[in-house]
Amino acid sequence: MDFPITQAVRFLREKKVEFVPRLYDYIEKGGTGESARQLGVDEHAVVKTLIFETNEKKPLIVLMHGDRLVSTKNLARHIGVKSVEPARPERASKHTGYLVGGTSPFGTRTAMPVYVEASVFELDKIYINGGKRGFLVEIDPEVLKTVLKLEEVSVGIEN
Repeated sequence: MDFPITQAVRFLREKKVEFVPRLYDYIEKGGTGESARQLGVDEHAVVKTLIFETNEKKPLIVLMHGDRLVSTKNLARHIGVKSVEPARPERASKHTGYLVGGTSPFGTRTAMPVYVEASVFELDKIYINGGKRGFLVEIDPEVLKTVLKLEEVSVGIEN
């Protein structure tokens, strides 16, 4: 299968991570619901890579189930800052080197703290962005612990 060789793919290969490339037709504003539908997988197993900034404009990554939202109030409290809000698309791209909709937590331009919703690790496998719109990689969630410096959080809320 032919798939894009992105910065994320290079990162995963360098770390000797096994993954299954999963391509789908990217649809603007389709989100995880669209990728889950096209790939025939549970949206709960599609993990979004979200870029936030603290009130001091420090970037951070949150990995969240596709069918959940992030409680910014709980996240801010957890990391001990006044507030956290989603980074504007152009700022997110500047921090990561990826286009919004194709943001991967692997091989980002800037090293950022990574917060992962703890229940992600209860899944057998996850589908996470491979660094390009319309491209997910299927991996064992435990891999995240070996290749990313992460902290587990419980900040997900029902969508």
